[in-house]
Amino acid sequence: MIQAIQVFCGSSKGSDPIYTKAAKLLGQLLVQHDITLIYGAGNVGLMGVISDEVLEKGGKVVGVIPDFLVQWEVCHNGLTELHIVKSMDERKIKMAELSDATIVLPGGYGTLDELFEILTLVQLRQLEQPVGILNVNGYYDHLLAHFSKMYEENFLKDIHRDMVITSDNPRELLAKMAEHKPIGSVGKWWNKK
Repeated sequence: MIQAIQVFCGSSKGSDPIYTKAAKLLGQLLVQHDITLIYGAGNVGLMGVISDEVLEKGGKVVGVIPDFLVQWEVCHNGLTELHIVKSMDERKIKMAELSDATIVLPGGYGTLDELFEILTLVQLRQLEQPVGILNVNGYYDHLLAHFSKMYEENFLKDIHRDMVITSDNPRELLAKMAEHKPIGSVGKWWNKK
């Protein structure tokens, strides 16, 4: 059962209002399913949209942010719980510790960095959780096509290609993730000796 989902998304809202609409709908669904939002604690862009929506609907939001971003005044001040860490790496570790699943909304370099780190940990069986891509407005079509190319050229195995769960609909994505069967894990990677 998924109790907490880390959501990676842009510190911008993007050029099309459909991205904001999708972030709001995902936030509403998290509250309806009593799922805690774990995210990067930003008050801007899609990060701010989804956190505000969850809070407005009475849900729980846990933010994790490096201290330098707090100094840049992009930290959300109304969260249920806030963790201030020293670095971006520490942020990713803490978010993974707090979550049971990952969803990626549209975003930039940071969003892709977070996605690829989680995918790599799941692939290496150092982390066990479903990873979903909310492909709003076809935003990730090219990336998903590249995943297929990686598979066709024998850089990805079937099991690793298939571990990415995708949908353009937040409700459908959550339903698919709830049915997720893990590929196997050797444990939480940050506790390994």
